[in-house]
Amino acid sequence: MKNVMTYNGYTGTVEYSEDDGILFGRLVGINDIVSYEGESVKELREAFQASVDDYLEHCKNIGKKPDRPYSGKFTLRLDPVIHARLAAQAQAMGKSLNQYAVDVLAHI
Repeated sequence: MKNVMTYNGYTGTVEYSEDDGILFGRLVGINDIVSYEGESVKELREAFQASVDDYLEHCKNIGKKPDRPYSGKFTLRLDPVIHARLAAQAQAMGKSLNQYAVDVLAHI
Protein backbone atom coordinates (compact mmCIF):
# COMPACT_ATOMS: atom_id res chain seq x y z
CA MET A 1 0.00 0.00 0.00
CA LYS A 2 1.35 3.44 -0.87
CA ASN A 3 1.41 6.57 1.23
CA VAL A 4 0.77 4.96 4.61
CA MET A 5 2.70 4.27 7.79
CA THR A 6 2.03 1.65 10.44
CA TYR A 7 2.76 1.67 14.14
CA ASN A 8 1.44 -0.38 17.06
CA GLY A 9 -1.30 -1.89 14.87
CA TYR A 10 -2.52 1.46 13.53
CA THR A 11 -2.27 2.77 9.98
CA GLY A 12 -1.89 6.42 9.08
CA THR A 13 -2.02 8.26 5.79
CA VAL A 14 0.79 10.35 4.33
CA GLU A 15 -0.24 13.42 2.35
CA TYR A 16 1.40 16.64 1.21
CA SER A 17 -0.01 20.16 1.28
CA GLU A 18 1.68 22.27 -1.34
CA ASP A 19 -0.06 25.39 0.00
CA ASP A 20 1.30 24.87 3.52
CA GLY A 21 4.53 23.08 2.57
CA ILE A 22 3.92 20.30 5.11
CA LEU A 23 3.32 16.60 5.24
CA PHE A 24 0.22 15.53 7.16
CA GLY A 25 -2.00 12.56 7.77
CA ARG A 26 -4.59 10.89 9.93
CA LEU A 27 -5.25 7.48 11.40
CA VAL A 28 -7.51 5.30 9.27
CA GLY A 29 -9.76 2.44 10.23
CA ILE A 30 -11.00 4.01 13.48
CA ASN A 31 -13.99 6.20 14.29
CA ASP A 32 -12.03 8.80 16.26
CA ILE A 33 -10.22 11.60 14.44
CA VAL A 34 -6.46 11.56 15.05
CA SER A 35 -4.19 13.66 12.85
CA TYR A 36 -0.53 14.66 12.72
CA GLU A 37 1.88 16.73 10.64
CA GLY A 38 5.55 17.41 10.04
CA GLU A 39 7.92 19.27 7.77
CA SER A 40 9.98 16.16 6.90
CA VAL A 41 9.39 12.44 6.64
CA LYS A 42 11.24 11.98 9.92
CA GLU A 43 9.07 14.60 11.67
CA LEU A 44 5.91 13.11 10.19
CA ARG A 45 6.81 9.59 11.35
CA GLU A 46 7.61 10.87 14.86
CA ALA A 47 4.35 12.86 14.97
CA PHE A 48 2.39 9.83 13.73
CA GLN A 49 3.85 7.59 16.42
CA ALA A 50 3.32 10.23 19.10
CA SER A 51 -0.29 10.65 17.96
CA VAL A 52 -0.95 6.92 18.29
CA ASP A 53 0.64 6.89 21.75
CA ASP A 54 -1.30 10.03 22.77
CA TYR A 55 -4.55 8.53 21.49
CA LEU A 56 -4.05 5.34 23.49
CA GLU A 57 -3.10 7.32 26.61
CA HIS A 58 -6.08 9.66 26.20
CA CYS A 59 -8.46 6.70 25.89
CA LYS A 60 -6.94 5.14 29.00
CA ASN A 61 -7.29 8.40 30.95
CA ILE A 62 -10.98 8.82 30.11
CA GLY A 63 -11.79 5.11 30.54
CA LYS A 64 -12.63 4.57 26.89
CA LYS A 65 -11.67 1.44 25.01
CA PRO A 66 -9.59 2.67 22.04
CA ASP A 67 -10.86 1.86 18.58
CA ARG A 68 -8.86 -0.97 17.05
CA PRO A 69 -8.28 -0.64 13.32
CA TYR A 70 -9.48 -4.04 12.12
CA SER A 71 -10.30 -7.38 13.70
CA GLY A 72 -9.06 -9.47 10.78
CA LYS A 73 -12.57 -10.76 10.06
CA PHE A 74 -15.09 -9.66 7.48
CA THR A 75 -18.21 -11.14 5.95
CA LEU A 76 -18.42 -11.46 2.20
CA ARG A 77 -21.68 -12.11 0.38
CA LEU A 78 -21.39 -13.39 -3.16
CA ASP A 79 -23.26 -15.30 -5.81
CA PRO A 80 -23.55 -19.03 -4.95
CA VAL A 81 -22.00 -19.94 -8.31
CA ILE A 82 -18.89 -17.89 -7.47
CA HIS A 83 -18.84 -19.41 -3.99
CA ALA A 84 -18.89 -22.92 -5.48
CA ARG A 85 -16.10 -22.08 -7.94
CA LEU A 86 -13.92 -20.67 -5.17
CA ALA A 87 -14.57 -23.68 -2.93
CA ALA A 88 -13.69 -26.07 -5.78
CA GLN A 89 -10.49 -24.16 -6.54
CA ALA A 90 -9.51 -24.16 -2.85
CA GLN A 91 -10.17 -27.88 -2.57
CA ALA A 92 -8.12 -28.56 -5.72
CA MET A 93 -5.22 -26.67 -4.13
CA GLY A 94 -5.59 -28.56 -0.83
CA LYS A 95 -6.58 -25.41 1.09
CA SER A 96 -9.55 -24.31 3.10
CA LEU A 97 -11.77 -21.76 1.41
CA ASN A 98 -10.67 -19.21 4.00
CA GLN A 99 -6.95 -19.81 3.38
CA TYR A 100 -7.45 -19.74 -0.38
CA ALA A 101 -9.31 -16.40 -0.12
CA VAL A 102 -6.60 -14.96 2.15
CA ASP A 103 -3.90 -16.04 -0.32
CA VAL A 104 -5.76 -14.52 -3.28
CA LEU A 105 -6.53 -11.25 -1.47
CA ALA A 106 -2.94 -10.93 -0.23
CA HIS A 107 -1.83 -10.51 -3.84
CA ILE A 108 -4.05 -7.52 -4.58
